[in-house]
Amino acid sequence: MIRTGLLGGSFNPAHRAHRQISLAALAELGLDEVWWLVSPGNPLKSAAGMAPLGARVASARDAARRAPIRVTAIERELGTRYTIDTLRALQRRFPRRRFVWIMGADNLAQFHRWKDWRAIARTMPIAVFARPGYARKAFTSPAMSWLRRYRVSPGALAAGSRLPMIAWIGFDPDPMSATALREAEPLWADRYARSRPRDGVSGRLID
Repeated sequence: MIRTGLLGGSFNPAHRAHRQISLAALAELGLDEVWWLVSPGNPLKSAAGMAPLGARVASARDAARRAPIRVTAIERELGTRYTIDTLRALQRRFPRRRFVWIMGADNLAQFHRWKDWRAIARTMPIAVFARPGYARKAFTSPAMSWLRRYRVSPGALAAGSRLPMIAWIGFDPDPMSATALREAEPLWADRYARSRPRDGVSGRLID
């Protein structure tokens, strides 16, 4: 089985904190590689200010350079909108991979708003990475009140097969955010206007 981490997001744009979390996941969980799932559209986020998919994929490819990270917009091909549907489709399509869902503490704090979030926890292990200012919100969230009984160490999550299973990974996170980058450079996507990146999983060109 190829151990593969999945980090989903808008990547609007991608930045060094995405890379840092992914490299930490590779080391802490013994993963073979990480896939960045660049979302065509996040149901919980406004489409206003969202750069074109091709620009976001291109920025992610730049941020992931020379690391065991694949950048993919495979949700567009799968036709899935919600995380639970994407995860189930990936498991069907790639049966020889053991996937681990990676999220930041900010996402755990509002995980209970995700569609079928308990089903997500029953579908694959979840690794949660610390983010500045979100530890208390994450640990007192409605989702964590249910998930707490399934908490294990990162080592146990890497080796285990029992589900649900969630691990908290504390490390020194980078404070960089996509919001700060957009504020500093509102027209960042113009740098990728001519890009036609290739999907790191399917190999298809992304317009």
